[in-house]
Amino acid sequence: MTLREALARAAALGLARIDAQLLLLHVLVRSGSERGWLVAHDDEVLAAATEEAFAALCRRRAGGEPLAYLTGEKEFYGLPLQVDARVLVPRPDTETIVEWALELLGPLRSPRVIDLGTGSGAIALAIQSARPDATVEAVDRSAEALEVAQANARRLNLPVQFRQGDWLAGAGRYDLIVSNPPYVREHDEHLGELRHEPRSALVAGEDGLTDLRAIVAAAPGHLAPGGWLLLEHGWDQAAAVEALLAGAGFSRLSNRKDLGGIIRCSGGQAPELG
Repeated sequence: MTLREALARAAALGLARIDAQLLLLHVLVRSGSERGWLVAHDDEVLAAATEEAFAALCRRRAGGEPLAYLTGEKEFYGLPLQVDARVLVPRPDTETIVEWALELLGPLRSPRVIDLGTGSGAIALAIQSARPDATVEAVDRSAEALEVAQANARRLNLPVQFRQGDWLAGAGRYDLIVSNPPYVREHDEHLGELRHEPRSALVAGEDGLTDLRAIVAAAPGHLAPGGWLLLEHGWDQAAAVEALLAGAGFSRLSNRKDLGGIIRCSGGQAPELG
């Protein structure tokens, strides 16, 4: 079977062309940036073992398994992260909270930052990469997720400090607390589309706000004067999260929109008595 024929079979399964191309490059042990190579060599014949491996990956992708789990890698804020079913796949929209965090950290020297619910380590590693002078901690309840995050840190040679824990329990004080916590409602109709990703990293009670409430309530006691709390949340949760922040005494409440123009992140500055 030629490369052209293999891609045609993938298309017949319903795969997007880019997904099929990236899976084919993966089994050929080539970079995901070499899609042009596939076009130039589309008459080359696949080895039987490679053809079989590609077909198996295509079936899994057609079944809804995330592309990043199949290739084992996802780029986030310019960093190549290794990911698997122990962690959520980092989304491009989450880069919004990284950009906001770096804006706030800009004037500070040697800031202290903590990332809550770090998963693959995406947010913490992106901040550490952009701000080598920062002390960055990252926490997750899941020991399995921390294994993934720590492996990414070692491979990227970034000195993020990881620990297992429940949000801010046992934490110190920080100039910035940042989190992309679970915020999906228990019975959300879209959960079926996310069935391959860890449910514990997605669902947060009946209204999706359980973990956001816990973080907002605890954050004032862990922020330095003038420190900020930044939170990613669901597409329709901005007003609820702003109310939580206001109720906890945060000031300068503001938000940021994701790539689709939806308010995806909300935050505020620590109350005076934080």
